[in-house]
Amino acid sequence: MLFSSIPFLYYFLPIVLIVYFLAPKPLKNPVLLIASLVFYGWGEPKYVFLMVATVLLGYVFGLLIEKYRGKPLAKLFLVLSVLSSAFGLIYFKYADFFIENFNKVFGLSIPLLKLVLPIGISFYTFQILSYSVDVYRGEVKAQRNPLTLATYVALFPQLIAGPIVRYRDVAYQLKHRRETLEMFTKGVMLFMVGLGKKVLIANQMGTLTSSIFATTEENGVIGTWV
Repeated sequence: MLFSSIPFLYYFLPIVLIVYFLAPKPLKNPVLLIASLVFYGWGEPKYVFLMVATVLLGYVFGLLIEKYRGKPLAKLFLVLSVLSSAFGLIYFKYADFFIENFNKVFGLSIPLLKLVLPIGISFYTFQILSYSVDVYRGEVKAQRNPLTLATYVALFPQLIAGPIVRYRDVAYQLKHRRETLEMFTKGVMLFMVGLGKKVLIANQMGTLTSSIFATTEENGVIGTWV
C-alpha cells in the first residue's frame, strides 16, 4: 500500500507547497520532481528505480524519434519506445497469467512469480507513450531536459489517480506557468467543494448502495438478475 501512515500527508503536502512557492522559477520543476519521487518511494521505494528507468528510456527514444522524423528509423524508435515502456506493465500484470496457462497446456509446474503490480505503472506507462507519439507526429518537440520530462510523468498529485494527460497539452506549462495567491485560493476552494461532494454525497451513496446490494443478496434477489 502507498503510505503506511496517513499522517505523512499532513506534513508532506504543506511542506511541498511552501518550498514550491519559495523556490525560484528554474527550481520549481525539480522541487515537484523530488516531491513526486519521495511520494512514490515512501510506499514502494524499490519501484522508483523502475519508473526512473522507464522515463530515461522514453527520454532517449524521444530525442531519437525527433532526430529521424520523416525517416524509417523514426518509426523503429517509436516501436522500441512503446515496447520498452510497455514491457514493465506487461511483465508485472501478466507474467503469472502466462506461466499459469503455460503450465496447463504443457502439464508443467513452473512456480508463479507472484509479482505485486507497482502502483501507478499503468498511468506513467501511458504518459510516456503519449509523449513518444506526440513527438513522432511532430505535434511537440522532444524534451531536452530529462528532469522536465520526469516531472510530467511522475507528478505526484495525479500519479496514482490520473487522469492521463497528453504531453502536448502541458508541454508549454512545464516551462511557462505562473502562480498567484488568487489562483491558489480558487484551487483550494475547488478542492474543498470536491472533497465536500465526496464526503457528503459520494461516500453516503456508496454506503447506501452497499447496504442495498447486501440485503438483496441475502434475499436471493441478485441471483434473479444474473
